[in-house]
Amino acid sequence: MNTESILADLHSHTTASDGMLSPSDLVARALEKGVQMLSITDHDTVDGLAEAHFFNRQQSEPLILIDGTEISTRWNNFDIHIVGLNIDKNQPELLAFLSSQRELREVRAQEIGVRLAKAGIDGAYQGAKAIAGDAALSRGHYARWLADNGYASDMPSVFKRYLARGKTGYVPNNWGDMANAINVIHQAGGLAVLAHPSGYKLSAKWLKKLVKDFAEAGGDAMEVVLGQQTIDDRNNLLALCHQHQLMGSLGSDFHFISNWIELGKNLYQPQGVTWVWQSESWMER
Repeated sequence: MNTESILADLHSHTTASDGMLSPSDLVARALEKGVQMLSITDHDTVDGLAEAHFFNRQQSEPLILIDGTEISTRWNNFDIHIVGLNIDKNQPELLAFLSSQRELREVRAQEIGVRLAKAGIDGAYQGAKAIAGDAALSRGHYARWLADNGYASDMPSVFKRYLARGKTGYVPNNWGDMANAINVIHQAGGLAVLAHPSGYKLSAKWLKKLVKDFAEAGGDAMEVVLGQQTIDDRNNLLALCHQHQLMGSLGSDFHFISNWIELGKNLYQPQGVTWVWQSESWMER
């Protein structure tokens, strides 16, 4: 396959974390939408990858399925996500790290439930836990439960009203730093990618500092093309990418079927970018 013109989506989620499609259904939808290279990057887990690969192998024209994960980190009290791409999903240090991340997620999730209960919202923890099933409990599961039970009209409204910084159910993150996550990804043979840099709602000054600190910590690439972004946003991210000599990545950050985000949609590839799949380490795997 000619990877110079490939339709790639390297950021997506399944029911193994806070997505709403099973790994098999996500691969099926990606194939339906013409995606040729897909990475499943569930939050702090690789649990969905085996099913995804099994399903993909059964297809007459399987896509290129890249093993990934999205690691939560803390930077200046912000919740910053680092995507690991082309990782060895069975690498012991990676699995141990992700297990510890799951424990931190559970501690934070329980505290969210406590804070919502104090605000008169009973049963949120149990309800969100039922939605999560075997997946680690996240704010996304809480948002679904709160929206389903009429506390807001939709999930984005739930976040704004209850789960965003300073709101009733917000609990400060308890993650480790970016450098540790980057090191774990490298130990697993992967590339460390700064996820959706413009999604953290940072000022221009703080965004520049984030990218600089990420690069200095050993980061390899950043997402410069997102499913939803303005041309100015894309150009700004491309400039930061070039300035810090990072490779480019792209992804929809797909969680569920909606009218505004779709697998492979709007993921154009500007010229003059070295994409992650063009790196030597990627080609060697």
